[in-house]
Amino acid sequence: MAGGAADCAYWERVLARQCRIYELRNKERISVAAASKLLANIVYNYKGMGLSMGTMICGWDKRGPGLYYVDSDGERMSNNIYSVGSGSVYAYGVLDSGYRYDLSVEEAIDLGRRSIYHATHRDAYSGGVVNLYHMKESGWEFISQTDVFDLHYQYKAEKEKK
Repeated sequence: MAGGAADCAYWERVLARQCRIYELRNKERISVAAASKLLANIVYNYKGMGLSMGTMICGWDKRGPGLYYVDSDGERMSNNIYSVGSGSVYAYGVLDSGYRYDLSVEEAIDLGRRSIYHATHRDAYSGGVVNLYHMKESGWEFISQTDVFDLHYQYKAEKEKK
């Protein structure tokens, strides 16, 4: 999530509660598409009221992997890659130059790490840690948590070798 910390935390809790209610009523988990639509519909009611939020909703359901972008105006889009937040322009520069549909898991992890590194290194508001997770059919898999400082010198050394 990106935007105002209070808005992000609040709407994340609201969506989690609504997804849990859906699961209790229907005895199955909500789809990624439905969860993103639910959030988009809820925040659309607050359009123009000063909300500050942009989020990626991702998961794995009966239809396979899903990735959606939802913002505070209730706009909802589906695609293969997204970046949100003030550093996203830097991340998109790396993503656009390195993304292909047939990336291996290791290549995708490296691309994600590099794109987040560039976002956090160039943008003062993006934090200083790269947290990576891999979404699988079986659930989330933690990959790594790396300080941008360490990545900076690692990438610098790789660049100097070339």
